This record gives sequence, structure tokens and C-alpha cells, in this order.
Amino acid sequence: MNPDLNRREFIKASVATGVSAPLFSPALTAQNRATRPLVISSANNHIGADGKFLNGGINCVTRAMEILKAGGDTLDAVIAGVNLVEDDPLDDSVGYGGLPNEDCEVELDSCVMHGPTRRAGSVASLKNIKNPSKVARLVLERTDHIMIVGEGALRFALKHGFKREDLLTESSRKLWLKWREELNPQDNWGPSWHRTTKGKQISQANLSKDELAFNSYAEERLRNRPTGTINCLAVNANGDLSGVTTTSGLAWKIPGRVGDSPLIGCGLYVDNEVGAAGSTGRGEECIYINGGHTIVENMRRGMGPTEAALDAIKRIAARYENNLDELRKFDINFYALNKKGEYGGATLWGLRDDGKRNSFALHDGKEARLIDCAYLYEKK
Repeated sequence: MNPDLNRREFIKASVATGVSAPLFSPALTAQNRATRPLVISSANNHIGADGKFLNGGINCVTRAMEILKAGGDTLDAVIAGVNLVEDDPLDDSVGYGGLPNEDCEVELDSCVMHGPTRRAGSVASLKNIKNPSKVARLVLERTDHIMIVGEGALRFALKHGFKREDLLTESSRKLWLKWREELNPQDNWGPSWHRTTKGKQISQANLSKDELAFNSYAEERLRNRPTGTINCLAVNANGDLSGVTTTSGLAWKIPGRVGDSPLIGCGLYVDNEVGAAGSTGRGEECIYINGGHTIVENMRRGMGPTEAALDAIKRIAARYENNLDELRKFDINFYALNKKGEYGGATLWGLRDDGKRNSFALHDGKEARLIDCAYLYEKK
């Protein structure tokens, strides 16, 4: 967090406005010494469909920093970083293998912003192209538009040489099927209740070890409906900034639903004179307060990145009058980086549903590591 942030005064202000005082992880109290180049991203660390731990954020910032150190542009760096996650079929939150909509079709969203040239590009509801971040960059570079959506975005990508691909992996298909079968026990999806073995209903005892392991994974994904997304922000040694956000969106969403990820000023905002900010989590909440733009404007007024991100979290909580029963229904995370190379992350809930800390990935030119987010509430 920003070294000049007066914690006591900030807590007093929080109480005065009726919002529970934000809590700061010990890791945040001394972590934000300005440094450039710097890359941050959402953590994207969870157990994948194969039972192995995914560390998407660390891989992302490591790749991005390699490009910055080689003299590459900040936009090249952040896009190359998130491409690793978009291409990973085991990460069901982004790109290839992303969880589908309610019609079992994968729809992807992304936006990019290049600070030095003050340009942006975006695509939404894009099907059959696994790297929406690359298509968003083409919108930035090859058109005078900012956003192209749906079938138009697909045709645009194909005309620029992208290949049509089936993005639905076997794992994501099975997860969709399990979700569909459990929607309503009275409809016709799922094993018939007439199916029995010697008068007994078929139980999980008849499943293989692999099937049991997948069912356990699927139950966790169904309990905690994935919202997808990776956000990556970078500043180079000269203070130039870029950012990208890419996602497969809310799992089993209504076809055509668009969250915050492709919306300039919501899931991403970059101002090369000030800083950059992005979001993961429930997109509708970010859209409502224009989260990315709000955080950058907070930094323009002198807030440090952590304080600016926490202010956005507080605005979301205030929308629900800080009613914890309402707020427990979702999570929202913000990431921020200013031109000096100070950084921060903030979240509504300090602990994730799996009991791990909400965190973000960082590479300061020396090493990649995870940093705990500041948070408004400890746990749901």
C-alpha cells in the first residue's frame, strides 16, 4: 500500500461513512516501494480439472517481465502474459477450455489499452477464437473503432488470419452437463430415477477413481460459480503503461451476456499520465461503478493504488448498504498500478471460498511472487 497512507485516518473515515473498516494484510504494510519496470496480474491460482495446481498469474507476470527486460513494448508484454492462460486448456476461466454459457457455447471477452498512444480495443461475445486479447489488439491497431462484438468480431478475426477452433474441452463440456443435470431434478436431464441395480439406485460407489475425482472437482465449481478472467498491468522503466483483461465470463451465463472485462473504464482503464487498474470477479458490480476508471481517477487525485482500489470496493459495498447477507453472494477484486511503479490490490473478502487468501501476482524485475490483497471484510 502507499507508504504515505495514514491507516488511522482511513479507518476513521471508513467508520464515519458507515462502512466497516478495511483490514490490511501484514504483507501490505511495507510492500509498495515504487519500482520500474513492474508487472501485476490477478493470481489465477486454483486446482485445475486434472487435480493439479494452476499458477496462471505467476506465469503471466514472468512472461510479461521477460518481454519488458528485452526492450519490448508494455502492450506486447501484457498480452503475451495473458496468452499463456488463454491457451491453457486446464484453466476453465479464460480462453480455450473456458466454461461455456447456458447453451454450452464458449463466449470470450477482452479489452486492451496502450498508454503511450492513448488507444484501446475490445471484443465481446467472441466464439471460436481462443485468444480474444489478440483480436482486441487488432481492433486497436487496424480500425478506428473501440469495440466489436459477436458474429462481427468473429468475422473480423477470421479476415485477419485467425483460425476457427472448438474451444469446448471435454472437461468444460462435462462441467456444463453436470450443471445442466442439477438445475432441476424434475426435468429430463440426468440419469433416470428408474435406473437401479438390484433394487437400489446407482451410487457413486460404481464410479472409477478418476470419475470420483472429477465429480469432487465439479461439485466445487458448481458451489462456487466461476467468474473467470485474468487482468494484467505493466509499467516499463520509462513509466509507460499498458493493460489487458480477458475472460470466458460468468460460467453458464445467458448467451450474449457481457461483463466488465471488455468494457473500457470498467474491467480495465489505463491513463499513461496517472496509472492503470483492472478487475476480476462479479463483472456487474464493476460495471455499476466503472471500477477501472474510478480507481485511476482516485490515483489522479493523489490516492495510492491500494487506497484507490479499496475506495472502489467500499462503493460497491455501499450500494448494498453494507448488508453482509447481500454481499456474501459475490466477490470482486481490483488491481492498480501507478506511473511511479507503486501497486496495490483490494478485494471485498480477504478469504476465498476455498479458504485461501485473495491475492495478486507481481514481478518487480527480480522475482515473481503473490501478494495478499487488502480487504474490506475478512470472510463471507
